[in-house]
Amino acid sequence: MASEDITKLAESLAKTKVGGGQLSFKGQSLKLNTAEDAEEVIKQIEDFDGLEALCLEGNTVGVEAAKVIAKALEKKSELKRCLWSDMFTGRVRSEIPPALISLGDALITAGAQLVELDLSDNAFGPDGVRGFEALLKSPACYTLQELKLNNCGMGIGGGKILAAALKECHRKSSAQGKPLALKIFVAGRNRLENDGATALAEAFGIIGTLEEVHMPQNGINHPGITALAQTFAINPLLKVINLNDNTFTEKGAVAMAETLKTLRQIEVINFGDCLVRSKGAVAIADAVKEGLHKLKELNLSFCEIKRDAALTVAEAIEDKAGLEKLDLNGNCLGEEGCEQLQEILEGFNMGAVLGSLSDDEGEEEEDEEEEEDEDEEEEEDEEEQQQLKERGQEEQESLTPKKRIDSQDSTPVPSPPVDVATFLAFPSPEKLLRLGPKCSVLIAQQTDTADVEKVVTTLLRISSVFKDEAPVKTAVHETTDALMRKAFASATFNSDAFVTSLLVHMGLLKSEEKVKAVPSLYGILMTLNHMVQQDYFPKSLAPVLSAFVTKPNRALDSCSFARHMLLQTLHQL
Repeated sequence: MASEDITKLAESLAKTKVGGGQLSFKGQSLKLNTAEDAEEVIKQIEDFDGLEALCLEGNTVGVEAAKVIAKALEKKSELKRCLWSDMFTGRVRSEIPPALISLGDALITAGAQLVELDLSDNAFGPDGVRGFEALLKSPACYTLQELKLNNCGMGIGGGKILAAALKECHRKSSAQGKPLALKIFVAGRNRLENDGATALAEAFGIIGTLEEVHMPQNGINHPGITALAQTFAINPLLKVINLNDNTFTEKGAVAMAETLKTLRQIEVINFGDCLVRSKGAVAIADAVKEGLHKLKELNLSFCEIKRDAALTVAEAIEDKAGLEKLDLNGNCLGEEGCEQLQEILEGFNMGAVLGSLSDDEGEEEEDEEEEEDEDEEEEEDEEEQQQLKERGQEEQESLTPKKRIDSQDSTPVPSPPVDVATFLAFPSPEKLLRLGPKCSVLIAQQTDTADVEKVVTTLLRISSVFKDEAPVKTAVHETTDALMRKAFASATFNSDAFVTSLLVHMGLLKSEEKVKAVPSLYGILMTLNHMVQQDYFPKSLAPVLSAFVTKPNRALDSCSFARHMLLQTLHQL
């Protein structure tokens, strides 16, 4: 290294910040290519007793330099925070994974127990995730509380690798009696899209301890948003949800609103630029009105919300004493709507919380509104078809969208009568509901619970009509409870034979006899998720179910969320 370079490096290192167990080289623009380049940095690390945090942000570390820095870290067992954002400036992507592998291996060797890992603003792509995959699965990350991967270009592939690593970390740490308890997850601007978001949702559902989730600008649409909403519901400590600049549409917004009703610690909701539209905004307003008493910030800006819906949002925050900011800028209120919004909030003595409305789009014309509604209906129909395809339920008549009745054909078609035999022969949600409030009793009475095969067949037909809509879900649960409570209470009912037969019909266990597996496992998995939590269910069967649902199986891949919901529940029994 030339003498002038050494002088420059020495001057940079003189700016190194030391304090509170942290050694920081932040923003020094150090170009560490070779082992020689890194000598002074290594010396600082080696001489630092009780090193708890190392910040390398704003520098550039090459493969060789990373190896020697890693060697120095092998003796730093007290290291807890790796603040390594923006540390590969100007590097070709192929250099980053080996550099991360060296650093990760050093942490594992040292026996470090990390609390924070920040690799944001390193454009390493999916391959880069492989670089710290082993670290995430290791004991060094069993204690991880904050994982920050903002703007890393992970893509769908990287998101899936990351999700698998987090699940493996949770599994291994749980086996040690101290499950991974991640609190903060940051992964904005990563092009995760629906598949990446859904994979991460599965991991979040297993972890269950999240307090903050930041995933803005990821190209996530309704299916991914719905998956995240469902998993947020089983993370009761959530305080901050930032999904800015993704695409909810009404369905995603309604799903998220339902989840918000179950959360009690929420302080910040950032759904700005998420196209929640008016119906979605009203659903979110209902959730805010029903609870969220700790809410400090609500951002619904640039979401194509019309005046009446925006006013509904304003009315919903009346009793939110801790609210500091309401952002409804960039919507379609019009001048009069903006004035009404301000008046409502001033009436609550909350005028100061309203953000600027300078980018309001103005009130839309009536024909434009009608055209938008038609476009939204078409978009939601396409999304519903895609969701059904992903769940493998295209063949289920019960879940296909209802055909619109031709406006010229107004002749009502009488519904044929339904009895238990008709429902069991050709099950559908409508038939189950039309059996009436006594459907659960009727089906249980007419099923011979001494015959294990009949019980399994009946259970599968009941669960095949499962839908997330409340009336259908309730009917399926109640009917399942009546049937299985009666079966398990019978002295002649063989529980082991029951679970064996069920696994065979689900296609998870081979049988000597030819048995046609059910076309989709989504309904039975969601029904089992309810069933195993009931007092009539023998807890001795839980390990058997868990073992078979855990095994790789193509039939389970199309309903991965339901699978992981069930596994999470079984794990908690």
